[in-house]
Amino acid sequence: MPVSHNNTKRYDWTNEEGFTLIELSIVLVIIGLIVGGILTGQDLIKAAEQRATIAQIEKYNTAVNTFRNKFSGIPGDLTAASATSFGIDAGVGFTGAAGIGDGNGLIEGSGGSGATKFIGEPAIFWLEMSQANLVDGSFVPAANITTAGVTTVTSGAVPVSTYLPLAKLGRGNYITVGSYNGVNYYAIAGISAISAAGVYTATNNMNAQESYNIDKKTDDGIPTSGSVYALDAVTTALNAAGGFSTGSLVYTSATAGCVNSATTPTAYDLTASNPACSLRVRFN
Repeated sequence: MPVSHNNTKRYDWTNEEGFTLIELSIVLVIIGLIVGGILTGQDLIKAAEQRATIAQIEKYNTAVNTFRNKFSGIPGDLTAASATSFGIDAGVGFTGAAGIGDGNGLIEGSGGSGATKFIGEPAIFWLEMSQANLVDGSFVPAANITTAGVTTVTSGAVPVSTYLPLAKLGRGNYITVGSYNGVNYYAIAGISAISAAGVYTATNNMNAQESYNIDKKTDDGIPTSGSVYALDAVTTALNAAGGFSTGSLVYTSATAGCVNSATTPTAYDLTASNPACSLRVRFN
């Protein structure tokens, strides 16, 4: 009788060996290096964005000074007669009334007296900088701006990038301009829309750490002093008369994660990571 052979292989698991402690340690070290590299890379990207934003503001300061030397006035505030004679600002029709190219050295919204809406000089600032070829890109087409605000509207709001430069920080942060108490400022804030009446829809899109880093690298690192100031750029504040003032825009809510005290802030709240800050930066 023929012998039956079973061709099925039997695998003897008892002879298999697992990873040694050294092998497991090597794997864990490699995983740690990968994770650390990713986190370090993210930090480097954020630091580069912050440095780029600082350089961006410095570039605008240089451009404003160049404009002043060339045209005997600052962009946005240049009188209509001067603008026309230099071949810029054509077709806007600014009258020279308060906040409409009045030549007083301040960038104010239509109506003057600290008006900060995107009406009048804050809007024409970027148009004239573009027409003088002093900034990258082209902002605020003359046909789309009047003394009453912007006129091109899509679903109730204009595309913000048409009118304002995007901050190098990204994440919806833009740079706008205004003045308070005889001083001109930039504001770095999250702006998602501008209405036909020049009303900002604004939020705070920077966290305390990156706000501190920008402040420290360009000023004193204190949110309530110097040339860089912590701001609360929520819609109601940024559109208010005197919206660039320390009273209406300095951030004083300790629970929101920008500064360390609701009553007497002395430092940025570096324990918080949520986006809670905007910044006001004085013209040089």
